[in-house]
Amino acid sequence: MRVAFDFLAVLSQWPMLLKGVAWTLGLTFVSAVVGVAAGVACAWARTYGATWLRVVVGTYVELIRNTPFIVQLFFVFFGLPAMGVKLSPEVASIIAMVVNLGAYAAEIIRAGIEATPRGQIEAAQSLAMTHAQVFMRVVLPPALRKVWPALVSQIIIVMLGSAVCGQISTEELSYAANLIQSRNFRAFEAFLIATGIYLLLAIGVRKLLNWLGPRFLFGR
Repeated sequence: MRVAFDFLAVLSQWPMLLKGVAWTLGLTFVSAVVGVAAGVACAWARTYGATWLRVVVGTYVELIRNTPFIVQLFFVFFGLPAMGVKLSPEVASIIAMVVNLGAYAAEIIRAGIEATPRGQIEAAQSLAMTHAQVFMRVVLPPALRKVWPALVSQIIIVMLGSAVCGQISTEELSYAANLIQSRNFRAFEAFLIATGIYLLLAIGVRKLLNWLGPRFLFGR
């Protein structure tokens, strides 16, 4: 039996694929910015916060890190409406991705913060710097430098995880591939092309973040 592949039948739907790529990158950008910011805040809370704050943040981190992302996504999209909070698929996807990345980023960044030499902090305090200044100028930049590769990898994982957001009709790349194959029945070709695009996106985003970090977040 001879199998004939028709990749052009999928590639001819390039506007749909392009829209899916745009949504995937958009979801990743927003979740990366907000999620890393949330991770920094949670890392600070777990390192320097009051006992009750450490408990609250620790519970959040453990809850998110030990449950599947798709369950978190479904809770946001299907569970919150039961409490009167109705969200669009796109907003629900962003919230779920931010919450997920924030929990993982918190532990990654906390590891970098705890690796900061105590003498470096004491030297900053001796210069009459406030606690906020010490954290933002002395502790956080070198901490980010130490953990940036791990943080970038986590952002890539969240970007690839956005593929499940198509389950709630968010029009990202996997949703586009599934829609295309439902129209022309070229499932193998559609998902093979989607796989290749995800691979290129992961490599491109990783290189971009590795270039941006040293230049805009923590210096060389």
